[in-house]
Amino acid sequence: MSYLRDRMGKILAIFIGVALLAFIAGEVIHSGSSFFRGNVTDVAEINGKSIPYQDFNAKLEQSTQQFRQQSGQNITPQISNYLQETTWNQILSQELLNTEINRLGLTVGQAESNSMISGNNPDPQIQQQFVGQDGKFDKSKLNQFLQYMQSPKADPNQVAAWRNFVIQLIESKKAQKYMALVTNGMYVNSLEAQDDYTNKNKLVNFKYTMLDYASVPDSQIKLTDDDYNTYYNEHKGEFKNQQELRSFEYVSFNAAPSKPDSAAIKAQVDKLAADFKASSNDSLFVQVNAETKAPLVYQKKGQLEPKLDSVMFTAEKGFVYGPFLSNGSYKIAKLVDSRVGPDSVKAKHILLNTAAEGGLDKAIAKADSLKKLVQGGKSFADLAKVYSVDKQSGEKGGDLGTFGRGAMVPAFEDAVFNGKAGDLKVITSQFGVHLIQIESQKGSSKVVKVAVVDKPLTPSSDTQNGVYSKAQQFLSSLNGDNFESQAKKANLPIKNSDDVTAVAASIPGLENARPVVKWAFGAKKGDFSDQVFAVGDQYVVARLTSVKPEGVLPLDVVKKQIEPMVRQQVKGNQLSDKLQAAANGASGIDQVAQKAGSKVVPLQNIVFANPVIPGATAEYKLIGSVFGSQPNKLSKPVIGQQGVYVYTVDSFINPAPLTNTVREKQQLSQAIAQRSAGQVLDALKDKANVKDYRAKFL
Repeated sequence: MSYLRDRMGKILAIFIGVALLAFIAGEVIHSGSSFFRGNVTDVAEINGKSIPYQDFNAKLEQSTQQFRQQSGQNITPQISNYLQETTWNQILSQELLNTEINRLGLTVGQAESNSMISGNNPDPQIQQQFVGQDGKFDKSKLNQFLQYMQSPKADPNQVAAWRNFVIQLIESKKAQKYMALVTNGMYVNSLEAQDDYTNKNKLVNFKYTMLDYASVPDSQIKLTDDDYNTYYNEHKGEFKNQQELRSFEYVSFNAAPSKPDSAAIKAQVDKLAADFKASSNDSLFVQVNAETKAPLVYQKKGQLEPKLDSVMFTAEKGFVYGPFLSNGSYKIAKLVDSRVGPDSVKAKHILLNTAAEGGLDKAIAKADSLKKLVQGGKSFADLAKVYSVDKQSGEKGGDLGTFGRGAMVPAFEDAVFNGKAGDLKVITSQFGVHLIQIESQKGSSKVVKVAVVDKPLTPSSDTQNGVYSKAQQFLSSLNGDNFESQAKKANLPIKNSDDVTAVAASIPGLENARPVVKWAFGAKKGDFSDQVFAVGDQYVVARLTSVKPEGVLPLDVVKKQIEPMVRQQVKGNQLSDKLQAAANGASGIDQVAQKAGSKVVPLQNIVFANPVIPGATAEYKLIGSVFGSQPNKLSKPVIGQQGVYVYTVDSFINPAPLTNTVREKQQLSQAIAQRSAGQVLDALKDKANVKDYRAKFL
């Protein structure tokens, strides 16, 4: 005892250390991630190379911004998920290609780079950016831009953007060289060309008799473990899972606004309507009180939502319409102004960067100076080429073309549509300071400026608390096996979400479902959720039903999925035996059909390259077998897609001899080359060692 007392401190320290190490090891095994792997900030590892989340997120932000600018759409969970997948596939493809490119030592030399950018035949992407009035590439505009990029006046942001663009061009060129090596290494010989020509032109006439799978009722088929094992082993290659998938079932409790909630919001909007009518600053009123703080702009007939479009063009200034219910919100609208204005405007502008000019006041002063130069006879187009930071229009002398209402930001639109042809105006927008020259205005129609205040229908805290309490009660009633019975007791339909990926942002029936997905990928099969999830206006309780790991899926995971195919295979074997019995001793196809209780169907001019039974479906096994048979010989049963067949070939019709092997080889080579890029990437992905950690960041 004295020995133990003297050494108890060391013993406890060792014991605690071992226990802590065991805990850490257990966590590593459970989570599948190592504390020592250094992937805390990595979004993935591709063939051992870490991909920092910061790099992935920067590319994702760029893709999101481009999508927003090009489409004008809001980024919904579905769009966000699409952009994440697209960005990930771009990064993965680029890394895999770069590995091969570096391994082969492919480069783009300085002379080649210069030729791509400023040579006599620059890269097509560059040519598209520098076109003349005739729509064709203008070398002088490119040279002018390159001189500007090298001058002290060049905008640092533009210089950086151009540098990144050139880097991407060079990387793209390397990828083109790699793909060229692959495609140029593909060869179609004369025998392959002859086979392809024959397959597309040789015809066959034959007769068949068939027993349909539908002739055997499903109730007569009792599937055994051997049936499942046989089918699974024959098709095991089809069950390879590229990434882990999980399925869960869930019940949802609707927390949508109740009738009292709707009445309370309407009463709030009713009060606002009186204040709105008396307001003298409608723009400020919208900014303070509206949920959607849209700028006030003139709009023509058809641009307002239908309820407003039908009343505002005949109303008097100051007219207030509403409250009315629209798209889940109560709204009130006020006619701020109406006038007759042009339908479209042709204009030029010179855009000045406020920061680069040393502040807003200096930018406005410079714009005023440029305005005086134009009024004094200087060419607006020449000044735009030198001073405008909007290089796309600047290279065209500031020309923005002809545009209608809604194409420009509100400040710019007000200036050009409320002015008159020939006006020079200096205005400020979120992009900087503009000097605008209105060239012409076309058309004439009535336009209105309508201010809208909206209040969305949202559930009150009492509604939310009441529904959440019901969901919590349901959750507390669950044990390991009673999810289905408790849902039935509560009269709640069980919904299923199958084969969800770890990075899924939404699932059918639930948007913004990341919390549920994250839980599913940390749970075990049969677990129900440890909390009630708030997803939009739904409260969700879920249970994990299956886990499909990456790799070849075991039979028990795919058993339910393959049941229809297994049943069809068993039917096929039974019908094959029946047809074989009918064929034994038969003198021809007509006698086989008579004994089997089926009919004979003649087919004419069937081609191997299009193995479709007219009026039925593609039958690859049947047509392949037919083209490998001898005429006037009764076949063995062939188990196909629609049923089981026995056939006899009447005749083959051979095509004219192939006289132009070169052309046939070229056509076949082109078809192979078109598929090669995608197939190469698929092969590289299949071979690569990819560890995807995106789920922990999303």
